[in-house]
Amino acid sequence: MSGAKGPTLLFIAGSLLLVPGLACATGAAQAVSAPPVGQAGGQPAQADQEGAPSPPLTPAEPVLKEAPPLPEIPVLNEEDARAEATRLNSAFRHEVPVALKVSSAQKAAWIALAKEQIQQASFPLDRPQVVLVVDRNPAVQSMCLMLALPGQSDWQVIGSTKVSTGTTGRKFYYITPTGVFINTADILGYRALGTKNENGIMGNGTKGMRVWDFGWQWAEKGWLPVPREKGQIRLEMHATDPVYLESRLGHVASEGCIRIPSSLNVFIDKHGLIDVEDEQMAVIDNRFRALLRPDRVATPLAGSAVIVVDSASRPDLAQVTISENKAPARHPVQQTHS
Repeated sequence: MSGAKGPTLLFIAGSLLLVPGLACATGAAQAVSAPPVGQAGGQPAQADQEGAPSPPLTPAEPVLKEAPPLPEIPVLNEEDARAEATRLNSAFRHEVPVALKVSSAQKAAWIALAKEQIQQASFPLDRPQVVLVVDRNPAVQSMCLMLALPGQSDWQVIGSTKVSTGTTGRKFYYITPTGVFINTADILGYRALGTKNENGIMGNGTKGMRVWDFGWQWAEKGWLPVPREKGQIRLEMHATDPVYLESRLGHVASEGCIRIPSSLNVFIDKHGLIDVEDEQMAVIDNRFRALLRPDRVATPLAGSAVIVVDSASRPDLAQVTISENKAPARHPVQQTHS
């Protein structure tokens, strides 16, 4: 699998550091360079609020030493991969109480839309792995967790929930871009502090919720008329305020990020679903080890890709994705904690 390459490690005052510059998966949506001050989003994001970037990974005056080899990424055969996906599906039904039903027709639509983006991005799907597929269609606003199998059309559904992506009609609110976005070890990511903004809202959810940071990306300015000018946003995936905003998931609402339920945040985090590069780096870099949950049970199907699609651009598939997306399938849930 293309992904994190051998890094250069730095030893500074007894600390083990990583030189930035690891390569993302070839051809996937690349994070653009940071925009000039004052141009990103039209206004700076507050710390620990939606769109706030991760802390930089930039050491000063390092002494360079050769890095040890990274651990191998697991590669399962199809039988073992499907068995692991079935185990994850069972865990999902117990740990994520806000699950949506996914019909066979919806599954086929999700796969077709995801494959379009994978092909456009030249993303190297070279091993069985979990991908998170987000439909930004305002009438859908949901995510489907899937086992993606190279060269096959019969992918396997792990679970689905409502989400919220970028909205229109509000200044400084952007439309979440489509594409394949990689959780790369170039960006450390972070955890929410649970701080509230001036309106009493916890933009990234409660303390300890994971924030996955996909870097600077181009997105349409949702407050402008069509054809819309584009600007750069910090594209992230995170939880949202559990009191005021989580109940509104399923509708466009964010400033451009992908908002997900807190139980799904914990599930993705606990099972390491898109942390394949972070897991590698955690073996040799204490900062990644500190970021990841100590109680995690990382799946051997861990991948790195969030795929944003738009079924509204495919009328033949849009009605399928919309038709059965309204009624949640609630399951008995075991209490989860972040």
